[in-house]
Amino acid sequence: MSRFAVLALLSTLPASVQAASCSDTGGQYEGWKAEMATEAKAEGVGKRGIDALMATSYSKATIGADRNQKSFKYSLEKFLNVRGADTIVAQGRARKAKNPDFYASLEATYGVPAGVLIAIHGMETGFGGFMGDTNVVSAIATLTYDCRRSDFFRPHLIGALKMVDAGMISAKTTGAKHGELGHTQFLPGNAYAYGVDGNGDGRVDLYNQADALATTANYLRKKGWKPGKGYQEGEPNFAVIGQWNAAKVYQQAIAIMGARIDG
Repeated sequence: MSRFAVLALLSTLPASVQAASCSDTGGQYEGWKAEMATEAKAEGVGKRGIDALMATSYSKATIGADRNQKSFKYSLEKFLNVRGADTIVAQGRARKAKNPDFYASLEATYGVPAGVLIAIHGMETGFGGFMGDTNVVSAIATLTYDCRRSDFFRPHLIGALKMVDAGMISAKTTGAKHGELGHTQFLPGNAYAYGVDGNGDGRVDLYNQADALATTANYLRKKGWKPGKGYQEGEPNFAVIGQWNAAKVYQQAIAIMGARIDG
C-alpha cells in the first residue's frame, strides 16, 4: 500500500482509534484531554485516573524547562561542580555509615552497591531535600500533548493515571518539571512498572525513602545490572546507569560519586 493510501485510510478511521493529536502551543489542550481520556480508558485507566487527567492544566513551566536543559551540555568537571558532587559524596558517606544495614540489604537483594543508589538520591533531590513543586499529572500530560516528545512521554502519562487509580499518587501530587516524582525522581511509567514496597507497609510510595531506593535498585537490576561487576566507564554496569539517564555526563558523575561514597 502506498504512503498516500495509508494516509487516506487513517483519515477515514473513527477518532477513537486515532492517536490524540499533539500541538506546539497550549491552545488545543482542553480538546486534547478529551481525546486522550478516550485512549486512556481503552488502556485500562479507571475513573480516578481519568478525573485526574481532566483536572490537569497546560504547564508553561514544564514546557519552559523542557526547552532549556543546559546542565547536560557542561563538561564533566563543570557538571560535578554545579551539581555539588563533593557535598553529595560527604553527605552520602555519612548516610551510609548511619544506616549500613539498610544499604547492605538493598545490595543483597538487588546487587546494586550503596554508592550508586546514594549518588542518584543525592543528585536527584539532595537526599529528599527538594522533590519538586510542579503537578505531576499536569506535567506529564503537557509533555505528552506537546509534539516534541509525545511518543516518549505517553507511556508515562498512562503510568501516572494508573498510579492515581492505585492510590500511589493523587491528582495533586507534585514533582519535578518533567513529572519525575519522589526521592529519586522516577518518571511515572517507570515508577508504576518497577515500584517496590521497601518498608513493608503494604503500599508503594516513592515519597518514602525506603520505597524509593528499593525501587531504584529494582529498576537498575531489571535493566541489566550485574551483581558484583564494576560500574565505572568501560565496566559492565556503566551502561546500566545509562538506562537511568541518557546523558553521558550524568552517567560519569554517578559512577565517580558512587565509587567515592563506596570507597
